[in-house]
Amino acid sequence: MIDTRRPEENAILIGINYPGQDERETEEYIDELSFLTETAGANPVKRFVQKLPIADPRTFVGSGKISEIAGYVRENSIDLAIFDDELSASQLRNIEKVLGCRILDRTNLILDIFARRARTSYARTQVELAQYQYLLPRLTGMWTHLERQRGGIGLRGPGETEIETDRRIIRDKIALLKTQLKKIDVQMSTQRKNRGRMVRAALVGYTNVGKSTIMNLLSKSDVFAENKLFATLDTTVRKVVIGNLPFLLSDTVGFIRKLPHDLVESFKSTLDEVRESDLLVHIVDISHPGFEEQMKVVAETLRELNSAHKPSIIIFNKIDVFSYVRKEEDDLTPVQKENFSLSDLKKTWMAGDRNYPTVFISAKTKENVEELRKILYDEVKKIHVMRYPYNDFLFNYQPTSGGSEPPNPPVKGG
Repeated sequence: MIDTRRPEENAILIGINYPGQDERETEEYIDELSFLTETAGANPVKRFVQKLPIADPRTFVGSGKISEIAGYVRENSIDLAIFDDELSASQLRNIEKVLGCRILDRTNLILDIFARRARTSYARTQVELAQYQYLLPRLTGMWTHLERQRGGIGLRGPGETEIETDRRIIRDKIALLKTQLKKIDVQMSTQRKNRGRMVRAALVGYTNVGKSTIMNLLSKSDVFAENKLFATLDTTVRKVVIGNLPFLLSDTVGFIRKLPHDLVESFKSTLDEVRESDLLVHIVDISHPGFEEQMKVVAETLRELNSAHKPSIIIFNKIDVFSYVRKEEDDLTPVQKENFSLSDLKKTWMAGDRNYPTVFISAKTKENVEELRKILYDEVKKIHVMRYPYNDFLFNYQPTSGGSEPPNPPVKGG
């Protein structure tokens, strides 16, 4: 049998260490770019990091560094050079001339992953719109290599045929896609209204923190979950019942550092699930070394969506693989990693006095899931009884021996 699979492409990763950014932080950013690259199906083989106050307007990393990278590309059969920032059309053109391989920036890489992950016609339309919006200002710089090479990472979707590279046709296509999405937005809005007045909770968080796994755990459903970035693009809504209390739980697209603006705009309806929710369930991967930075990214994205004020629960997930670097009093003793127990975690700053409940769990091993269910129940009930005061009366009514029917509900001001 002939193997028709496309061979894995070798990629180099290129980033900048900006002032005020320590090397560990820069390394975490390149780690994330590497994970994105692997998710897209390429093999990251080398990293290049340049210290600069700002990106070079011509070559991003400066003439000396780009020459060093070009030498490595020539000697090691590199297919892709991937940059950890968005590149302008002139930068794309200049860098490709020097390196002689295909160039992708972070935005184009994320768009490619979204194109691969989109499963419904709605998600595909959203991704296609974002791709055309990204392509339009870069058309001049991208046309030559799009004509020469087809079908690799970053080349799915728009830009593969000559007619689609005409500016007028791309603008017309963008207008058509926006019209289609407006119609879908109306349909989605109607669907949300038809769900009635049931309390709605939305799972939010950085990509790959375990949202879909927790959704499956709470709703006993089979939402697709995978240890890759952006495994879930389409919003999934399930009815969940805890005790005697039903509510709706939605699994939304994961956030990420430098999430492309065009994607945020294109996925407006998907993110409307967050905007229109009553309760946010913020999931954090506590095992990730940069989880605090990820929490800041999510908080900033929620502010941009005007949703930071909503009642929230924070779930610190993956406690089964969380470890902490411990420094002994004796400086000669090697630094070791030790696993924290659940009781240890509850004594940390993460469980401190906050305006919202916090819980530590492992969705994989189901550790402490019952505490999560109780917190969810309590928070949903608070919203539910504010919406339906008589239900609060029924929740707390205890029948006497004289009868089982509850009396009439209390009347305000009576």
